[in-house]
Amino acid sequence: MKLTPIAERFILHWGEMGSRWGVNRTVAQIHALLYLLGRPVAADEIADTLGVARSNVSNSLKELQSWRLARVVHVMGDRRDHFETSTDIWELFKLIVEGRRQREIDPTLTMLRDSLMSPEIANESNETANRIRDTLRFLETLTTWSDEMLRMKPETLMKTLGLGARISRTVRGKKGS
Repeated sequence: MKLTPIAERFILHWGEMGSRWGVNRTVAQIHALLYLLGRPVAADEIADTLGVARSNVSNSLKELQSWRLARVVHVMGDRRDHFETSTDIWELFKLIVEGRRQREIDPTLTMLRDSLMSPEIANESNETANRIRDTLRFLETLTTWSDEMLRMKPETLMKTLGLGARISRTVRGKKGS
């Protein structure tokens, strides 16, 4: 399939942003293609459209599936697996945040808690122990806030974010900064 210039620009940019976020460029480009098309696509069509090796597409689809960002669907009359992603940007955002939390934040919280519970913490300086404690408190606050945001309906979340922005501008205005 031939991509329009806008679709091509979007997919290339999504791939660039993915690599900046630590995601393989091809993985991000495949996700962008599935998102824009909004329909089930066979792996060979993905490979042809993006000009990447079929094996690369296969590995990238497995990674997207592990993040729950792509799923296999079947198309009547076609024995091949097809792949699709959600076209709901809020659902995608939630899946990405939840996935990153599971892979990055949760193990860090465990390590920080274990460090503070370890008898070895007594051998550390007060500064080190306090920094570990402060980091734990910060990440716990951040994850509590994130959990609350992810439970909201999209409309409520948009209103909450708008309210937060207004509060922030008001507070900055009163402090003169």
